[in-house]
Amino acid sequence: MFDSIINLIGNTVVESWQVLGQMSPYLLFGFLVAGVLSIVFSPEWIERHLGGRGFGPVVKASLLGVPLPLCSCGVIPVSASIRRHGASRAATVSFLLSTPQTGVDSIAVTWGLLGPIFGVFRPIAALVTGLLGGGLVQLFGEKDPLDDGDQPLPKNHCGESCCTEKGKRHFILRALRFGFLTLPRDIGKPLLIGVLIAGAIGALVDRDELRPYLGNQLLSILAMMAVGIPLYVCATASVPIAVGFIHAGFSPGAALAFLIAGPATNAATISTTWKQLGKRSALLYLLTIALSAVVCGYLLDWLTVLASLHIPELTTHAHHHIEDVGWVSSVWAIGLLSVIGVSYFWPNAAADAQERERAHENGDSPAATETSSLAPQRQELAVNGMACSHCAAAVTRAIRECSGVRSVEVDLKNGRAMVEGVNLDSEKIIEAVKSLGYEVEGVRE
Repeated sequence: MFDSIINLIGNTVVESWQVLGQMSPYLLFGFLVAGVLSIVFSPEWIERHLGGRGFGPVVKASLLGVPLPLCSCGVIPVSASIRRHGASRAATVSFLLSTPQTGVDSIAVTWGLLGPIFGVFRPIAALVTGLLGGGLVQLFGEKDPLDDGDQPLPKNHCGESCCTEKGKRHFILRALRFGFLTLPRDIGKPLLIGVLIAGAIGALVDRDELRPYLGNQLLSILAMMAVGIPLYVCATASVPIAVGFIHAGFSPGAALAFLIAGPATNAATISTTWKQLGKRSALLYLLTIALSAVVCGYLLDWLTVLASLHIPELTTHAHHHIEDVGWVSSVWAIGLLSVIGVSYFWPNAAADAQERERAHENGDSPAATETSSLAPQRQELAVNGMACSHCAAAVTRAIRECSGVRSVEVDLKNGRAMVEGVNLDSEKIIEAVKSLGYEVEGVRE
């Protein structure tokens, strides 16, 4: 018994290391591109392009969401923020659907572990899902003044690059810092858990062992969708888990259903959508995910079969992920683990995403200018639900835009927000944070 457990642990470690080695070069490249995108697409830039009438903002939201490296937790406050700043319901739902399913890092890993067909099809599925969901909400969702795109921006809002980047370090350094410090810190833990799950599946289940028991294709896809909906898993961390499912005998289409439902849904996302966008929009959001998972799953299986008849090597990639890897892959794996390790211990790495949000507090903020001669107040908020740097940045920004606020410091690890200013309105500050989907337990002066 003891020997069996030791063998199982050893096999899991070996299988996990092989998966990690194969995905590492693609993921490191994805980190680099994600860092560049974090500079090109600022939150202010995104907000300016997602307001207004018609289907145009829905298309923009879907297109913007596909490459952005936002995980399933980070997309919640960002979508709530763009909604507060004038995005329509339809555009917000579109962004909520397309963004967490993919990102440049997860697209690169999908290509590396599941092959080119899967790697191309997955972002297309995310785009189509966003367009479908946004279109349904545009046609059948609730209506309100924000849907007209005429909602004025908050008083302290500044969307110009002179505010958000003034006095900051060179853009290359900022891109590298986000790509190789902030982003790895955000997704490192769930990513490694996903790799261990894939390794455990490979150690416990022989290749295609479950295929005879899966039965109907539709039931297989629905089962994977049901597994994915309640999970809190990011787009990149879900890929090695999907590889494990394919190894066990599930079809690529069933694995895609998991990759659609897993990152795009969880209890927090559903709850926030229900509260911020309304019951009808939330139901259309869930309906879109279900339809997309089933239809895209069928299409991917059909394409896989078609390709296997003409270009067999394109369809064998994912089925042979558990093979011996050479020393080169081991070097890549060590490199990835080093990046994740450094990101966790690098001083102030977790606060990097807040840096741009605080950039204009010292002299650029109207609130700071108007109240500079008054005695400052300090308040501490306990904020529950923050999970990554994007969460901290969204909370920083929402509080900063409240009247009288001079500066904001968010402690992501301990779930605290320290606010300094004059004539602070605690109720409005709490309301601003809650509008992002978080809970505020109390305020201490």
